[in-house]
Amino acid sequence: MATNYDGLILSVLAEAQDSRPTAHRTAGPCPLRGFRTADVVSSREQGAQLAAVVSLALAAGKIRDHAADGDGMAGRRVSGAPLRHVAASWSVAAERDAASLGFDTAVLTEAVDRQVALEAAAGSSLLQVTEPTETAVAAAFAHTAVLAGEPRNAESLREAGRLFGRIAHIVDAVEDLDEDLARGSYNPLVATGTSVTEAGRLCDDALTGLGLAVQDLELRERHLVETLLVEETRRAVRRTFTDHVYPAGPGRKMVAGIFTFLTCGLYRPPWSRYRLGPEKGRCYLSNFGSGDCCYGCDGCDCGCCCDGSP
Repeated sequence: MATNYDGLILSVLAEAQDSRPTAHRTAGPCPLRGFRTADVVSSREQGAQLAAVVSLALAAGKIRDHAADGDGMAGRRVSGAPLRHVAASWSVAAERDAASLGFDTAVLTEAVDRQVALEAAAGSSLLQVTEPTETAVAAAFAHTAVLAGEPRNAESLREAGRLFGRIAHIVDAVEDLDEDLARGSYNPLVATGTSVTEAGRLCDDALTGLGLAVQDLELRERHLVETLLVEETRRAVRRTFTDHVYPAGPGRKMVAGIFTFLTCGLYRPPWSRYRLGPEKGRCYLSNFGSGDCCYGCDGCDCGCCCDGSP
């Protein structure tokens, strides 16, 4: 439950670098795949274990951060106690499993503690505030090279992780900006006096660096890494800043939600083995509703760029 998209990238990175056979298993039917089974990486694989370790450690740290800020359930003295207890058990589990991988979770816990101190201090710049996140993600990314036996990738992965961490932190701040202002909660943009425009520029610069760092990697399987780490990150940045500048109304959100529900399981990403299945003619509209071209389609008739038109 605690493993998130960021953590899953670690598993993908480890497998993409490793030339050794990777253990797979068959996952059960899922609505997100049109109730099909799927071939997935075994949870016993070290990349998957690292993803779980990092996700647990950071989730526990986030709960501690909320407790320190007095935010939400974790910040409540009595009712938040069980949640804080869960965070403590997650930290212990992360440390135990990280030891078997040769990864020191101290870099993660120290980053979270440093984050709390930076948020409490006045006069910090936005990049000073994002530094702990950058450091934590950089360490995790670099360790995938150790697990895969590809030490030559370590520095490029460290740079990719640093920039990905910066983007994730800033995007999160932009997404939470209006809610934080309404609640009077801490927000990195407000605390550092950074405009949304400047935040967007920092993300664009980081995206450029992230793409270059990924290009430098020696990978056995490149496409999935580039799709998840570069293309999807770029799409997330674009969506976040577009929605903030031009917020979608309730009607558009409802239409987008219905569209997502009805097409759930129909889209076949480029790396899917069902790509050329009977749903070949269907396609997915990138950044739905914004007028962008369809992405990843093959022989569809959506009337956008697939047929060569603008």
